[in-house]
Amino acid sequence: MHTFLRLLFFTLICFNSSYAQHISSRVLDKKTLEPIPYATVQFSQYDGIITNEEGRFSYSLEKAPTSQDSLIISSVGYDRTAFALNTTIDSVLYIEPKAIELKSVFISNKNLSIEEIIENVEDRLSQNYNRDLSEKKIFLRESFFNNIHKTNIKVKKSSIEELNKDLIDSIVRSIPKKASAFTESLATLYGNYEKQKLNIVKAARLYDKNNEGTIKQMSDRIQGILKKNVKPNSYLKIKSGWFLGTKIQVDSLLKDNAEAAELKEDVENHENKNKKNYFLKYKKRNLKFLLSEVFFEDDAKLNFINKSGRYEFELKDYTYMDDSSAYVIDFKPKGSQDFKGTFYVNTEDFAIMRIDYENVNPLRSISLFGFNYRESVFKGKTIFKKDPQTQKYDIQFIELQTGGSAGVDRPLKIIEKNKFVKGRRKQNELSLNIDVQTSNLTKYELVIYNSKTISEASYNASKENNNIDPQYMSRYNPDFWKGHHIMEPNAAIKQFEVIEE
Repeated sequence: MHTFLRLLFFTLICFNSSYAQHISSRVLDKKTLEPIPYATVQFSQYDGIITNEEGRFSYSLEKAPTSQDSLIISSVGYDRTAFALNTTIDSVLYIEPKAIELKSVFISNKNLSIEEIIENVEDRLSQNYNRDLSEKKIFLRESFFNNIHKTNIKVKKSSIEELNKDLIDSIVRSIPKKASAFTESLATLYGNYEKQKLNIVKAARLYDKNNEGTIKQMSDRIQGILKKNVKPNSYLKIKSGWFLGTKIQVDSLLKDNAEAAELKEDVENHENKNKKNYFLKYKKRNLKFLLSEVFFEDDAKLNFINKSGRYEFELKDYTYMDDSSAYVIDFKPKGSQDFKGTFYVNTEDFAIMRIDYENVNPLRSISLFGFNYRESVFKGKTIFKKDPQTQKYDIQFIELQTGGSAGVDRPLKIIEKNKFVKGRRKQNELSLNIDVQTSNLTKYELVIYNSKTISEASYNASKENNNIDPQYMSRYNPDFWKGHHIMEPNAAIKQFEVIEE
């Protein structure tokens, strides 16, 4: 009997676990068979996700789907299409372009001019977008790419035998020329555009730890050489081109005494305290940056509405988005403004429902004293969704790519001096010429799954999680996010793998 009960219990567990099914699908254009990126996949009135740039999405079901359960897919210019949940698991879903019914569009908008449309957009900004305090379930993915294009470091003079050309060359060779990393965070975001609290549920970092080890080994090696050669009570004077020398006291850092050990312990304790909430602060900073760049914010770089007089607008077409007719409008700068793109305006309430944009000029360019920096990439898209209860729009998805190049081409001298040594104060000298050029790109993808308005009291009572550390991954692990709603990773993330040395 007991054996039968155990078998029954085991069968029930297996049966119940089968309810936790995982949908993994791809959305394609039925005519062209091309993937449809950033389509909305809706599971209920308030619950949905976004396809990635490859048209892929995944979703974990908490219960077995019935024949009545369905998901709805919508995208700009396509029919809003429903699919039975029990037929979508591990499948390809096709949706068709929607024909434009111009008569209904003209009836609703009275055939307005482009100037009148933009004026209506501006006049209704405060009415159309929700700025109340809210509680949002979010997923944030950050992708980082760095390339080193040039690393020419020449040793012109060195009085320390070990700090020679061979050492510098070995350091240069050990630095990876290409590096990428990915961070994913699932969290609850409380607040609005002005203030935020963040409770991180789960997070992961995908990167190569060997790169960190290489940098630490280089640092330890140079520190060991200095420790062996620099005299007590010395200081290092650093000179570089037009800059005046900078003094760095080194004796307390290099001496093996009780005072130095106590200082080291204090520093390590301080660092450990900061590490507890460093990840949280970093995520909050990035989220604040993303929200501050939404087009209707006063100081946003994307200023085509706030400074509409400096842009040219052209009504290109009509389309449908979420079953609402929309104007398709292109914009470009009249003169020295920075952006061009396309946005979609609801013909009924004049809300901008989606924006695709890119910069046409570098946003910053600095070249001074052998240093150069150029912010050459600032592009992305923002998608809004209308709340059926408040009739206001909330952010559903933000993609933003930022990046540029930086470099240095200048001499560098490191001189050891000691005022207690008789005769020449200069003890050692290392003279280098540095010519380094790098480029970087950061891509942010923020998905907001659902949002509900909260009171000031609820916001004040909300808690942040200061103790979350991201889990390190040397290769992508799809099981890490099972049971959670995330944006499907692209091929670059899925194929990332650290080559173990």
